[in-house]
Amino acid sequence: MSTEKIIEKLLRGESDANVRFAELCQVLEAKGFRMRVSGSHHIFTKLGVRERVNLQREGSKAKPYQVKQVRKILAQYKLL
Repeated sequence: MSTEKIIEKLLRGESDANVRFAELCQVLEAKGFRMRVSGSHHIFTKLGVRERVNLQREGSKAKPYQVKQVRKILAQYKLL
């Protein structure tokens, strides 16, 4: 799925429990975040963004509260 379509899906917020982990990582990397992996934690940072985004898999899906967190940070920093 294209990054734009994934972002549209995120913005709708209708199915936070059905966002694939790989898609969420794809969006963050497309928005300029750098990823590092520490065990099962995928940690994303970006210059100018104070918060760190810490994601963990739940099977092949992202955890719903982490999807909300990513949506909030993207909106807060006007990265959408």
